[in-house]
Amino acid sequence: MVQKVVPLLGIVQEKENIDMKRMIVEINEDLCNGCGLCIPNCAEGALKIVDGKARVVSELFCDGLGACIGHCPLGAIRVVEKEAEAYDEWRVMERVVKSGPELVKEHLRHLSEHGQEEYLRQAKEFLALFGYEVPPLPEEREEQSRKVQSPLNHQWPVQLHLVNPASPAFKNGDLLLAADCTAFVAENFHRSFRRNKVIAVACPKLDSEQERYLEKIVQFVDQGAIRSITVLIMEVPCCGGLVRLVQRAIGRTSRKIPIKVQVLDIQGNLIQEENL
Repeated sequence: MVQKVVPLLGIVQEKENIDMKRMIVEINEDLCNGCGLCIPNCAEGALKIVDGKARVVSELFCDGLGACIGHCPLGAIRVVEKEAEAYDEWRVMERVVKSGPELVKEHLRHLSEHGQEEYLRQAKEFLALFGYEVPPLPEEREEQSRKVQSPLNHQWPVQLHLVNPASPAFKNGDLLLAADCTAFVAENFHRSFRRNKVIAVACPKLDSEQERYLEKIVQFVDQGAIRSITVLIMEVPCCGGLVRLVQRAIGRTSRKIPIKVQVLDIQGNLIQEENL
């Protein structure tokens, strides 16, 4: 988290708060033994141990979402509706940022998980206004990851004529040699067939210079030191040419590696799998 670049100047304290009927945490002092397990789970800092009991030290810090409830071993905490000082997200953020970036992240996560979009907006507004970094929420990081990461893991190109078998991307990898059509018919192609494999694609019927393919496969094994080849094809007759191409290539290699053939039907279902 970057350092604060604008002082608070008492801005938060100037916001007006009035009593209103809302949900708020209530503690049964007869049941509470002062164990303090609820304290770390109140990111807003509304709870403290006072005179051996957990107490709501400020109603304006309690959002009424009850994150502390599940951590009370004696059931001394509940959420009730009553007249209370209005919750103030900016006042909460003034306290939270003083405790460091981890508590800020926890507070934002807490608001997000409970669907408190307005409070979450206010919290981010506070951070941005006073020069704090706004940490992404887990779901936001996941979305960013989906946007910037390719299933190919930066391996490019993938067409067999264009790939370089000596590329570090293939070194000691497991090669998926896929017929062109397979990626278009197989649902979750990358998850089901491409996972943890390097890839090359080809069409044994339409592609020209098949002998060049033969040389490439030999290079994959002998120069790229790949560990295995999985040939993924369709059930249509023309795809069998890709399997025969691999068999011919392995006959010329100095190393012998495992070869697997997987066959998809025209709906994209895996219907056959065998080791050569």
